[in-house]
Amino acid sequence: MNIMIAGGSGFLGHALTKSFLTDGHKVFILTRGSSVPSGAQAVLWDAKTTSGWSHLVNEMDVIIHLAGKTLASWPWTPATKRDFHHSRIFPGRALAQAILEATQRPGIFIQQSGINHYGLHGALADESTPPADDFLAQLTVQWEAATESVEALGVRRVVLRSAPVLAKGEGLMPLMALPVKLLMGGPLGDGKFALPWIHIHDWVGAVRHVIASENAHGAYNLIAPMPTSSADFYRALADVLHRPYWFPTPAFLLRILLGEMSVLVLEGRFAQPKRLIESGYRFQFSGPREALADLFN
Repeated sequence: MNIMIAGGSGFLGHALTKSFLTDGHKVFILTRGSSVPSGAQAVLWDAKTTSGWSHLVNEMDVIIHLAGKTLASWPWTPATKRDFHHSRIFPGRALAQAILEATQRPGIFIQQSGINHYGLHGALADESTPPADDFLAQLTVQWEAATESVEALGVRRVVLRSAPVLAKGEGLMPLMALPVKLLMGGPLGDGKFALPWIHIHDWVGAVRHVIASENAHGAYNLIAPMPTSSADFYRALADVLHRPYWFPTPAFLLRILLGEMSVLVLEGRFAQPKRLIESGYRFQFSGPREALADLFN
C-alpha cells in the first residue's frame, strides 16, 4: 500500500511508519522540514494548503492525520491554545481539500483525536457518549469536524480518540516517570481521577487493525481496557522502577505551578474501548503494571 501520514515526524508517526515499512508498504510523510524515519519519503508542505503535494493523493491507499501541537506545551497561554487549534484544524482542512480535488481517492482516511472528547468528569464513557463543553473536549470536536467532509466523497473515515500513548523515552512518559525516579512518587491530588493511557504497541496495533477491517468506520476509543486511576498508575510505576510511593503532591500546588494545564494531571474521566474490542481487537497490554514493566524492564 501507499500510505501518507501528516504529522508523521513525531514519535507516533515514527512507530507507525516503522511498522508499515517492515511489511513492505511505501510511506510518504508530510513535513515542514523535520527529519523522517529512514525508508520513508519526505513530502514538504505548509500544513495549511494543498500547494505542491496534493497530486500525490491520487496514488494513496491510506491517509493518516496525526498533526497537532502536543498538549504538554507549558504554559497554556492564549497563543499556545491558539496553536493547539491551528496545528490540528488547518492541516485537516488541507487534507480534506486535497481529497476533494483528487481524481483517485484513498480507500480510508484516519483522523487522530483525543479521549478528552468526553470531558473530565462523569460516568464511564464509550464512543456513544456525547462530547463535553470544556476546552479540551471542544478542541477534539473541531479537530474531527475539519475532515468530516471526506465521508461525503465515499472515503471510509475512522476517528481515533486516543489516550496518551506510553512509550519509553517518548511522549509524556519521561515527564511522568521523573518524580518517581527522584524518589518523590506518590498520588497527585486525591489520585482518584482517571489516568487514561495506551501502550505504543497497542496504539500501532489498533491503527493497523482498523485499516485492515473493511467494516471499521466512525469513532474508536484507543485506550487500555482496564480503567486506571492516577493512584493505581503511579503505584504501579513506582513498583516497576523499584521506588517508593509515598510523596503526595497537593492539588492546589499543581494548579499554581501548571495553571490550566493542571487538568492533564488532576482530572480525567474513565472511558472504555468498546467498539475496538467489539471489532475483534485484542490488547497486548490491558493493565498498567504489565505495560510499564514492558517499557522499563
